[in-house]
Amino acid sequence: MAITHAWWQHGVVYQIYPRSFQDSNGDGVGDLPGIIGRIDYLRWLGVTAVWLSPIFPSPMADFGYDISNYTDIDPVFGSMADFDRLVSEMHRRDLKLILDFVPNHTSDLHPWFLESRASRASAKRNWYVWHDPAPDGGPPTNWASEFGGPAWTLDQATGQYYYHAYLRQQPDLNWREPEVRAAMHDVMRFWLAKGVDGFRVDAIHMLVENEALTDNEPNPQWQPGQSPARRLLRTHTADLPETHSHVMGMRKVVDEFHDRVLIGEAYLPIERMMMYYGDELSGFHLPFNFHLIRAPWKARAIADLATAYEAALPPGGWPNWVLGNHDKPRVATRLGGQPQARLAALLLLTLRGTPTLYNGEEIGMVDGKIRPDEVRDPWEKNAPGLGRDPCRTPMQWSDAAGAGFTSGTPWLPIPATATLYNVGAESDDPQSMLSFYRRMIGLRQAEPALSVGDYRLLEVSEYMLKFERSIAERRLVVVLNFADQPLDVSLVGTQRLLLTTHERSEAALAGLVTLAAFEAIVTAS
Repeated sequence: MAITHAWWQHGVVYQIYPRSFQDSNGDGVGDLPGIIGRIDYLRWLGVTAVWLSPIFPSPMADFGYDISNYTDIDPVFGSMADFDRLVSEMHRRDLKLILDFVPNHTSDLHPWFLESRASRASAKRNWYVWHDPAPDGGPPTNWASEFGGPAWTLDQATGQYYYHAYLRQQPDLNWREPEVRAAMHDVMRFWLAKGVDGFRVDAIHMLVENEALTDNEPNPQWQPGQSPARRLLRTHTADLPETHSHVMGMRKVVDEFHDRVLIGEAYLPIERMMMYYGDELSGFHLPFNFHLIRAPWKARAIADLATAYEAALPPGGWPNWVLGNHDKPRVATRLGGQPQARLAALLLLTLRGTPTLYNGEEIGMVDGKIRPDEVRDPWEKNAPGLGRDPCRTPMQWSDAAGAGFTSGTPWLPIPATATLYNVGAESDDPQSMLSFYRRMIGLRQAEPALSVGDYRLLEVSEYMLKFERSIAERRLVVVLNFADQPLDVSLVGTQRLLLTTHERSEAALAGLVTLAAFEAIVTAS
């Protein structure tokens, strides 16, 4: 009997940062009608699903990750009618829609928190994490905010501190409170009933913290230039075992609906990340694997990573890979140029498992340059040099003013490189990054060996990585040259060339083949 795979196993996920994708009304901020207007582009590109960063009502202290109403749409993005139309139009084109779910914290302007802080006797007091001051009157622990400074803020009116793993405007929910769990599960059901195809769960490893209020220990490996929050190990504030029971609760809600997916965000070592699949796969379908973002960009390091990841997967666990997102420098910037970014794209789309792309990577976008007076990210304001604005600049649709993103003033400046890297110019150029992405995604869809086949490492050297993807009798070979100079590689027998990151006139390759600097190829026997 043939093995069937879910859409999220053989598909390609495309992340949209809504503020920066397409503005429809000239206010300089992307919105839902703008996304609707670009659905045909997404279909043309070949992706399977779209994940949207938060679009819910928010004071925007952290640009949507501080939510004041979990079951509505912020007017800056549009209306609920716009959202319903987005779901309908995407499903009509056989595209899936994944929403961001932010369970760790709310906005400090959420009605739940306003009621919680009203008095110590409030019915919702226990919905958040409140504690008395330390004996000296200071914070209860030394815990640090991820965005800099202490993770405790004193509420003068009630004389207690509330905990916030991120900004003081983002108080942490208390997931040990049954009413909180029930309320958040109902939030999930609300959107699932509206037809969304799943959730990407934000910062899941931060969901619970030590009840005994134990201080975190100093991090002996911290170095200047790293986040100030990393001065301390997060032993008592991240990845606590209790978290997994709450993930299981979320999974049960998702499983009430047909053919949905649950994805978790947790920046963790591989062995700890595996725990988020849950016992007998009762947790996330896909705990996000961010290790390509962090790995040294060397052939052996990538080969070792893929081998370790494959070996660690629990039985039935499905792999996934992420190369960039709204929190990290863009691939072309991080790796040093367009050739390296093209090589990385081929790697991402040929490794076993579900790939996630970040909007703009398919046209080779680079980080924008943000002047001090243009900074919007609170992390940059609290910890200079760590901000995320450069990777969040607007999508570059054309070389016109506003890059085709807006007719107004964009919320972040358009990079000067928009004249080089934009959809309009690249869609007509068969050798562009966009054309390459489209061909690569198309090949992945056409070749089950690439989407759901097995992975086998064939050979690795200082600069070369070669692996096989196979299903039934179909065998594909992927070879990547990580060097900045040509490299000779050997192929067994005659191989038909299916795809290359560079230009080649040959339809077939055999024996000793010279790959150009940063060239990668996909072949079939």
